[in-house]
Amino acid sequence: MYLSKTEAAVLSTTVVGSRPPAVRTRRRLWPLLGPAFVAAVAYVDPGNFATNFSGGASFGYTLLWVIVAANLMAMLIQALTAKLGLATGRDLASNCRARFPRPVTWGLWAQAEAVAVATDLAEIVGGAVALYLLFGVPLPIGGVITAVVAFVLLAAQSRGYRPFERVIAGLLLVIGGGFAYTLVASGVDAGGVASGLVPGFAGTDSLLLATGILGATVMPHVIYVHSALTPGRYGDSITAGRSKAGRGRLLRAQRLDVLLAMGLAGLVNAAMLVIAAQLFTGDTAISSLESVHAGLGAQLGSGAALAFAIALLASGFAASSVGTHAGQVVMAGFLRRHIPVLVRRLITLAPALLVLGLGGDPTTALVWSQVVLSFGIPFALVPLLWLTSRRDVMGAWVNRRVTTLAGAVVAALIIGLNGYLLVSFVR
Repeated sequence: MYLSKTEAAVLSTTVVGSRPPAVRTRRRLWPLLGPAFVAAVAYVDPGNFATNFSGGASFGYTLLWVIVAANLMAMLIQALTAKLGLATGRDLASNCRARFPRPVTWGLWAQAEAVAVATDLAEIVGGAVALYLLFGVPLPIGGVITAVVAFVLLAAQSRGYRPFERVIAGLLLVIGGGFAYTLVASGVDAGGVASGLVPGFAGTDSLLLATGILGATVMPHVIYVHSALTPGRYGDSITAGRSKAGRGRLLRAQRLDVLLAMGLAGLVNAAMLVIAAQLFTGDTAISSLESVHAGLGAQLGSGAALAFAIALLASGFAASSVGTHAGQVVMAGFLRRHIPVLVRRLITLAPALLVLGLGGDPTTALVWSQVVLSFGIPFALVPLLWLTSRRDVMGAWVNRRVTTLAGAVVAALIIGLNGYLLVSFVR
């Protein structure tokens, strides 16, 4: 358990149902929040910057509905994976190992590792681009710096999850603040926003970007991470959840955590696309993160360009540390094996440095990394739905039928979108 004495006292009053002390609501609520904010950072990683700005610049407000829909899907998925951890005391990967045949477990582990590499590619490249924009650091060196900083941030876990959560939540607020400033400066076309909330596409290219947005928003690796952060996070959740009242309190705390964190991430993602649609629609010069930075500076001034670069840097640092943690969770859960964090950092760093060293286009690499992530979503989502729908796994925490049905619809939409994209490219 990773709780201070103060947090444990607050949790005990909340879980067992006795009246909490007469303190401010903020102080009672704070110990219950955290895991979803760590997951939320992955939903605003540098891959989101590339896909959202590309979507807004290329198709205006057309794909805004994709961001909204993907964020609602993310809320459902993260709530389910957090509940799995609460109900079983184990993360998703460990539950898969306990319930599935070994060949299936190994296959899930292999694809999860591939997703981790794609994730790290986006985050390292994004951080490197931010360092280049801010300080002129060469991209390969910026990639190494990003990896080192992420490693240092991850070391905060040696003091428990709370310090790590605070650092990540702080960086998430930096990202949100940067885009709030830019959104106010750029303005919003209410009519354009309304039209963008109507589902529709503008050809195969828009479908590719929609898949990238989906892959950047519903992140398979944090489905594993979130389930690993909730066991023990709310006290002895298995004991407390034996009563209906205890389960209700825990679920309300967990759902509030998801609502606040994913809501903030969704607003940031929507702001990116709205800014791009407002300023860059039809501008063929806006084809990379560097051009977005330059375009913001030209249209809104140096303050907006600086806010963008700082937000991108915070995103790269925070999301990279969460991605490395995801790799540890996946290997420990599926294989019950550990490798030193430094070794894992070096392995996942290699593809990103290869792209940067060979002079590949960072923005293109970011977009395609998100497409790879989108294809990895079903391999985490389908086992999650199967496990949370089984009473022998979840006990009294088992999904309601409507919840399982909603999850199945989400999975079908994601798989169908990926399949359509694949067929379109084969043709």
